[in-house]
Amino acid sequence: MKSLLLPAVIAALLVLPVTQAAPRPQADAIPPASAFQATPDSRFEAIYTEEWAWRQAQFGRGDDEDDTARGLPDVGAEAQAARLARWEQVLAQLDALDPDALSAEHRVNYAVYRAQVENLADGVRQRTYEMPFNSDSSFWSGLSFMTRRAFDDADDYTRYIARLADVPRHFDQQIDNMRAGLARGFSVPRAVLDGRDVSIAAVADLDDAEQSTFWTPFARMPASIPAAEQARLRDAGRAAIADAVIPAFGTLLAFFRDEYVPQARTTLAAEAMPGGEAFYRQQIREFTTLDLTPQQIHDIGLGEVARIRAEMQAIIDELDFDGDFDAFVAFLRTDPQFYAKTPEELLHRAAWISKRVDAVIGRYFDPLPRGRFTIIPVPDDIAPFWTAGRGGLGTYWVNTYDLPSRPLYNLPALTLHESDPGHAFQAALAREQGEQPEFRRNSYISAYGEGWGLYVEKLGDEMGIYETPYEHFGRLTYEMWRAARLVIDTGVHHKNWTRDQALAFLRDNTALSEHEVTTEVDRYISWPAQALSYKLGELAIVRLRSEAEAALGERFDIRAFHHAVLSEGSVPLPVLDTRIRAFIADAAAQADSGG
Repeated sequence: MKSLLLPAVIAALLVLPVTQAAPRPQADAIPPASAFQATPDSRFEAIYTEEWAWRQAQFGRGDDEDDTARGLPDVGAEAQAARLARWEQVLAQLDALDPDALSAEHRVNYAVYRAQVENLADGVRQRTYEMPFNSDSSFWSGLSFMTRRAFDDADDYTRYIARLADVPRHFDQQIDNMRAGLARGFSVPRAVLDGRDVSIAAVADLDDAEQSTFWTPFARMPASIPAAEQARLRDAGRAAIADAVIPAFGTLLAFFRDEYVPQARTTLAAEAMPGGEAFYRQQIREFTTLDLTPQQIHDIGLGEVARIRAEMQAIIDELDFDGDFDAFVAFLRTDPQFYAKTPEELLHRAAWISKRVDAVIGRYFDPLPRGRFTIIPVPDDIAPFWTAGRGGLGTYWVNTYDLPSRPLYNLPALTLHESDPGHAFQAALAREQGEQPEFRRNSYISAYGEGWGLYVEKLGDEMGIYETPYEHFGRLTYEMWRAARLVIDTGVHHKNWTRDQALAFLRDNTALSEHEVTTEVDRYISWPAQALSYKLGELAIVRLRSEAEAALGERFDIRAFHHAVLSEGSVPLPVLDTRIRAFIADAAAQADSGG
């Protein structure tokens, strides 16, 4: 995955019924064309520039740095309805444009932007905000990442304190929303809720504000802030944590245990909900950017599982292992040689792998991003239910919780996916492409980003990163993991699989630890279609590379191909398809002309 914290608007894109779309404003309800600048490009630029600035302000990411009293986003039903009205108006404005009249650059921007706004509007229309968490991510654990931003001056601390003081109001709105979801039978399934309150209790049960993660910024205040001012800010921060944050977590904990869990739905499938079949198809379109049926995806997954299983068996045969597939996987899961003994050992191994990547990455990519990344452990309060690692702009998080579930043979694939040349690399390049609009440089399309992450796991074989047969098997088990998702996600949400069926399928086809098998299946149950994006995105990139290699032959340049994939930033897969076909045609024409 791309980032540690999901954007506030889409953090709850989970299981929800399809509701009737609100009527879209007619084109004549918006300013006439004469109110905009003359050209189609400038009209389009005016639409997305204004909406993007408004959107950032809505979610506390705007430019109003003088607004030191700004709290957390308003997530109440009234504010959600107002956002929907705004996005519906933007869609009407886009309807008034002729995409074919736009420049080539803006035709791509239009395709990305329209899908982005459609998804935002649809999320509110379907009241996804009534389920603001899943078994992987939540609004309450996401708050802790406020502590990881830069604090340079007193104003930064004043803004932070305002957000801490606003936690009770924000949590009350979230609770109201979740109650509304429960009332209509819309919740995270009861089957995946056990133990999910541990991250709430970690804050609610504190006796001392300075023991909280939220105190971290006050423990490392810059010396440029005068001592007296530091003392005043610490007092205010201590009071906000003790009087606002900890009690709000206590209220949330009581609600979660006493109301949410007992009333949560007992079904698993998205399609088991009213309107669920149409909803699941919409989620598939959003997360994969493709128009595929659940059965088509299920069949693709079964085909990939069979192919990868044969490659895994070939490695077992190469090693002359005395036993079948199940015995080999049991060996991998239990032999101490494959596991770090300390968190530091796991972190150090990840760092060593990333430096080995640095040694060869220039052979495969040009340009390289200027931005770098750090490697840190996943925070303790969310680690028990998190994946093995996650990466994004500036950071590669490695999960050091439960070391016997973090095999070293999987670490090269994980590191390639989450750091360079995976998520951290792609995010840095996207951020540095100043010619693209903000809404593209700061957006993330799962099929593109996760497809790229899985593709570079495979690229690591060409790069010489996998050093042992066990690491090659680890790479294949990671690919199998993503192929199995196609089968499990559609199995649960379309074919009414049980949780035990899903667990057995992942357990029997990968060398993932039992802990990872459980947390992953619970993620697929509580977050329909998201897991489909990885393998379908990777298959698209692999197919496009094969087409380029076949068309260009000896003229194929791997660095140029990767630049063509990455230079557009995060885009829907059909847009990427068009981009690479143009790249192939341009490269062939240049070669034919002797250029």
